[in-house]
Amino acid sequence: MSWRVLTAQGHRVIFATPDGRPGMGDEIMLTGVGLDWWGGVPLLRRLPVIGLILRANGDARAAYRAMASDPAFLTPIRWDVVKVGDFNGLLLPGGHRARGMRAYLESRVLQALVAEFFAAGKPVAAICHGVLLAARSCDATDRSVLYGRKTTALTWRFEGSASKIAQRTRRWDPDYYRTYPDGPGQPEGYMSVQQEVTRALADPSDFIDVPVDAPDRSRKTSGLYRDSLRDERPAWVVRDGNYLSARWPGDAHTFARLFAEMLPA
Repeated sequence: MSWRVLTAQGHRVIFATPDGRPGMGDEIMLTGVGLDWWGGVPLLRRLPVIGLILRANGDARAAYRAMASDPAFLTPIRWDVVKVGDFNGLLLPGGHRARGMRAYLESRVLQALVAEFFAAGKPVAAICHGVLLAARSCDATDRSVLYGRKTTALTWRFEGSASKIAQRTRRWDPDYYRTYPDGPGQPEGYMSVQQEVTRALADPSDFIDVPVDAPDRSRKTSGLYRDSLRDERPAWVVRDGNYLSARWPGDAHTFARLFAEMLPA
């Protein structure tokens, strides 16, 4: 979605992957296949019901198909050859248990690169688990680049709710929505995106969720609504200087539009 919004506004998008080979979206989230309790049964898994509700919506699927045929998407550069001086900004996408997600979040190469973009004062945008990558990226003082900044990210409300659904519908893989399940002795949600990001901040109050008195709060927090270029009411996006953050795909249009405005014309 961010690709579509950015390119529509005249920005050139360059993709980067660990090895310079094209990435790919999570087929489960694109098709909905595998999100029903019978999703582990070969003859039945191709008949999604709950999966049709939980998968990416039609707008997002269409945007992915268009992006997947873009020459830039098909010819990405490697993470280790990205030079900060060659780019006007950096966008960190999200995801959860898709193939390669932990490698993305745990990459020292990427963490160093994120820190370089922050140090250079260039716009950085992160959504969903992308905020976790930013939180793990440290500056010269060995503190997170988000230390002293305001941010949002995938909330435990969203991550925990999705996890509870998966525990009922993907019984063979109940942690599908949890990239990092809680360990023995850890309280519920300790390894969630929200909690780990919050631990990297100067103050827990720097994690900004939707206030109780926010207009359209129910649309922003129910998980049933997603924004569009025509309706930003469901979105929740936080900007702190040259840094922009958002929670989940339901914020993606607004997130991308605001990031486009932060970039040089």
